[in-house]
Amino acid sequence: MQIAAYYFPNYHADKRNEEFHGPGWTEWELMKCAGVRFPGHRKPRQPLWGYEDEADPAVMAKKIDAAADAGIDAFIFDWYWYDGPYLERALNEGFLQAENRNRLKFALMFANHDWMDRHPVGYCKAAKSDLLYAWNNNPENIGKVWERIIEKYLTGEHYWYVDGKPYFSIYQVNRFIIQMGGVDGAARALDLLREKVRAAGLPGVHINAVWYDNLDNNPQYVCSTLEWGKTIGFDSYTSYNCIYATDVWNRSFPIVDYAVAGDEYCQMAARAMESLPKPYFPVLTAGWDTTPRTVQSDIFRQGCYPYLPVMEANPEEFARQLARQSELLKNRPEAEQLLFINAWNEWTEGSYLEPDTVSGYQYLEAIKKFRNI
Repeated sequence: MQIAAYYFPNYHADKRNEEFHGPGWTEWELMKCAGVRFPGHRKPRQPLWGYEDEADPAVMAKKIDAAADAGIDAFIFDWYWYDGPYLERALNEGFLQAENRNRLKFALMFANHDWMDRHPVGYCKAAKSDLLYAWNNNPENIGKVWERIIEKYLTGEHYWYVDGKPYFSIYQVNRFIIQMGGVDGAARALDLLREKVRAAGLPGVHINAVWYDNLDNNPQYVCSTLEWGKTIGFDSYTSYNCIYATDVWNRSFPIVDYAVAGDEYCQMAARAMESLPKPYFPVLTAGWDTTPRTVQSDIFRQGCYPYLPVMEANPEEFARQLARQSELLKNRPEAEQLLFINAWNEWTEGSYLEPDTVSGYQYLEAIKKFRNI
């Protein structure tokens, strides 16, 4: 079995962020200001390693060693394109320049959503946050994006392969379908990616769709998620996390029980493995707390993102959920025995494996024990 952890690269200075927030800004600034938002809320969350610059290859080398030592096989970098690249320095200057980069593979998840002004955002404005950067790819310009990822990443020696092909995931599949002009247009866009990948000398590409089983009930979705695999041509499905994947998120506020959410998600994942036309890879969520992205002076109440319930994790239950999700995979073909974790470092969403000042390395130790390292 392989384990891959999602990596959110917004803990280094980026020129677009600096234009909006000021010189040197990263999402560490939100963590520094975050406080207790309701009775029983666990705060503060502080990184054990300090507020480090992930674009520094020495800093990234420490992350790589910690992940590899625990038995993690790959980082899946959230990758952004808004009329050009965004938040690439963590990968380009950090990971790919780290001296020990050969210890860990990497891959991309195309984070094809609009970038909103939520860093932080007030309660009353959360539902209508200002749009900062729009994801506006279309059939005419998507080829430029494919060429970028193939040239800079997929052809690299440290890229992660699934079933003999480089792995590439798309986050907002419905948005992708709409922007490509419909189901047939989305299929043509992925065919173009495969064509360009083969022209670059690669054996093909494993294209993954991020999915939840409640999507077909959403009137905004333009086609059944079954068609993602059958018609559009995705090779597999997974999820980014378990948030709002099951009904427990509608039943609880301000705290969602981590064990209950995990158990309900495992039931959903088991159904997905049986019903979807392509393999489904489960994802283990390390926690959830978006309160750092809320205006700290606002009363914390249920509303639009990021005014959502908090899911407080603990290392013991994390280990139990890790074992339970692995059970879902044990009878699958070897190429389908993939487990994802959200996330390596989603600090401002409270979902991270990196050590903090309270739990230390306990989450990484749980993975290490599971892998018998």
